[in-house]
Amino acid sequence: MLLENIKASGHVTIELFDFEGTLKERIEQENLVVTVGKSFITSRMKDATSAVMTSMAVGNGGATAPAVSQTQLSGELGRVALSSTTQVTTTVTNDTLQYQANFNAGTGSGALTEAGLFNSNTPGAGTMLSRVVFAEINKGANDSLQITWKLQIT
Repeated sequence: MLLENIKASGHVTIELFDFEGTLKERIEQENLVVTVGKSFITSRMKDATSAVMTSMAVGNGGATAPAVSQTQLSGELGRVALSSTTQVTTTVTNDTLQYQANFNAGTGSGALTEAGLFNSNTPGAGTMLSRVVFAEINKGANDSLQITWKLQIT
């Protein structure tokens, strides 16, 4: 009997910059692909009824451990679209999909401890593909945050 296990996994790089563009902090973390995210992947394989991933969100709910049953962030503070041509790229290489988003000054500020990838630009809405919890990053009002999110099917 031949068994093949397919796994969806991800790696997130979070970089905080000051108002002059100097790197202040960098965190790399593995993420959790949640149950509704796995359902999203299989629904997109079947047909195009589920909207594609369009946004990334950050929040302060990192005290809530990642769980496959989660559908939203625990404390969303900001969400940005992945469609900006100057701030965001989406590429597919070697079974890896990469999303990138910038949270500019004034967007998603606060003591950040979680992030999520969604198929809706509306805060608190849409399907969450994956969630990551990380050590607290204090994003000031003049700071910018760049998140690079790689998802791989192995």
